[in-house]
Amino acid sequence: MAFTLTLEPDIRDMMPISIDLRPLPTMTGEEFFLFCQANRDLQIERTARGEIIVRAPAGGETGGRNANLVIDLGNWARADKSGVVFASSTGFDLPNGATRSPDAAWVRRERLAQLTANQKRKFLPLCPDFIIELRSATDSLRTVQDKMTEWIANGVQLGWLLDPTDRSVYVYRPGQAMEQLQNAVTVSAEPVLLGFVLDLAAIWNPGF
Repeated sequence: MAFTLTLEPDIRDMMPISIDLRPLPTMTGEEFFLFCQANRDLQIERTARGEIIVRAPAGGETGGRNANLVIDLGNWARADKSGVVFASSTGFDLPNGATRSPDAAWVRRERLAQLTANQKRKFLPLCPDFIIELRSATDSLRTVQDKMTEWIANGVQLGWLLDPTDRSVYVYRPGQAMEQLQNAVTVSAEPVLLGFVLDLAAIWNPGF
């Protein structure tokens, strides 16, 4: 299957593009992995229906916020040692057939230990225990909320959707209603991540 996608310069300020490749043959997991490796400048996801979602590189504010997320979560994880943190470029093959990439993720070490060396080199065939999604200015709130629901349905034990536009944190847990925290200063990941509390100051204001 030959497929070429060209993004014009101004598309970096637009919403993500969803591409339905039907009636072209569906890419296998290996083919999709190679497709993503050939387009490393883009963040590419695949829905459970086989649609390809393409995002251009993040803008400065979103990139700064993402970096702060990974730094804070990573510092906690290094001290805690019970799990591993993954950044936004990491793909996860979910049980429903989708391949998704959260802005930050954490997986327990005992689950990662069950993977083969080859599985660890590619998109991880599991759903993270904890994820964070950061809404950018071009993201539809409904679309990101639907993605959070998908994460929970596939096995995430705790998920946060951070929305800098109105300083809201949407907290998702299995079997519970979504909780919205308005103008929160911190948010705790207890009891899934013992002792991890995110200071939201650097998320609401990335520092430049």
